[in-house]
Amino acid sequence: MLQPIQYRFSQRFNLPARKAYEWCTDFTPIDQALMREKDATREVQQLTKNTFILTDKFQVGGETIVKQKLVCLYPNRLMWTSTHLTGPAEHSQFIYEIKSTTRTTSRLKFTALHLARDLKEGTFKADIEELAEELRKEDSDVWKNLAREMEREMHLS
Repeated sequence: MLQPIQYRFSQRFNLPARKAYEWCTDFTPIDQALMREKDATREVQQLTKNTFILTDKFQVGGETIVKQKLVCLYPNRLMWTSTHLTGPAEHSQFIYEIKSTTRTTSRLKFTALHLARDLKEGTFKADIEELAEELRKEDSDVWKNLAREMEREMHLS
């Protein structure tokens, strides 16, 4: 049985919203290194101008994990969605939206619907909330690293 786990966070960027959006949605095979994922690879398949399939492979405990995600861009709204097609978070969906805060800064609003497969029926609400907090912290930490990398790259160019 699937257990929906929802969480959200925001991440500040020291860049204008449009520049931050363009950096975030410029998918490349080196994205995994930017996220500090060791021994991970990414394949980028562009289906249409604003639709991609990202295939990420990484090692966990000697096992190769493959995540395939359908990513849809909404450039007029500075927004994109990522729907997991395969992998541990299969069918989960993540919404990313960048909002301008000033002329030179912006903020990512991240909303997650993580569908957990490995929870037993009758799992306590407190356990689900604890898992939501763990997932939120994990994703938030990734975006803190990405924000630093984005700002470093953009200020060098």
